[in-house]
Amino acid sequence: MAISIEDWRSRAEYFTFDGVRIAYWTQGTGKPLLLVHGFPTASWDWAPIWDTLSRTHRLIAADLIGFGLSDKPKSGYSIQRQADMLAALLQHLSVRDFDAMVHDYGASVGQELLARQKEGSGAAGLEKMIFLNGGMFPDHQRARLIMRLASSPIGFLLSRTLNRKTFGKSFSRIFGPETKPSAGELDILWSLFTEQHGNRIIHKLTHFMEERFSYEDRWVTALESAQERVGLINGAHDPVSGEHCYRRWVDGMPKANEYLLNGIGHYPHVEAPAEVASTTLNWLN
Repeated sequence: MAISIEDWRSRAEYFTFDGVRIAYWTQGTGKPLLLVHGFPTASWDWAPIWDTLSRTHRLIAADLIGFGLSDKPKSGYSIQRQADMLAALLQHLSVRDFDAMVHDYGASVGQELLARQKEGSGAAGLEKMIFLNGGMFPDHQRARLIMRLASSPIGFLLSRTLNRKTFGKSFSRIFGPETKPSAGELDILWSLFTEQHGNRIIHKLTHFMEERFSYEDRWVTALESAQERVGLINGAHDPVSGEHCYRRWVDGMPKANEYLLNGIGHYPHVEAPAEVASTTLNWLN
């Protein structure tokens, strides 16, 4: 049976990182699997595959700083700090060895964890990592207009004018033609996005787009160095990081796993949960 948003909210646990209250979820037994969500959503994205994956893994997911049910501080948003927070969460839960599954914004966090492991500064217990649609190769990312505006000098204006209607219209465009979210699903996403006025900090969260270019060498090198233990599940219809990014992965990562979902957009775990879950378990197990 599908998890309801009310049930999901009630299951949230909390810990404090650097003065910021972080919401997180755990379920299942077995090898720990860290799930890192994307922008502009939250860990609720994992609900469609949560119960399936938890049958064989100890799932750990957190709403990143500034997202979902976690606090929205006035400053301090960076991929580096998100990675620090997840490291603190794993320590809080006494987790050392773990696999990870990362999406969109979370893909950059995942690459930073791989980079830290490569240089010996952190994430020592990280083993396999599965990527979903994301900007692992910044030169292949096709940012939507709303994202470019949000990260521009006038981004603060967008954060004040964005509403449920414009959010839903823009967000729906990155899904597959037959797998777009319903009005009810968009209502849930909007409620999580606006929790603690999170919509007012969209211009601060989108700084990650600049970080992808600033840290491109570090993150791409770390990814390529780990290619024998990583994989990509890609929604081909995604206009942001779809089949064009999948082809870049195949060309540059010959030893890595890859799986292409035709007709699926930017959120494969939401649009094709059964296929994503089965592929994930096949690779991890």
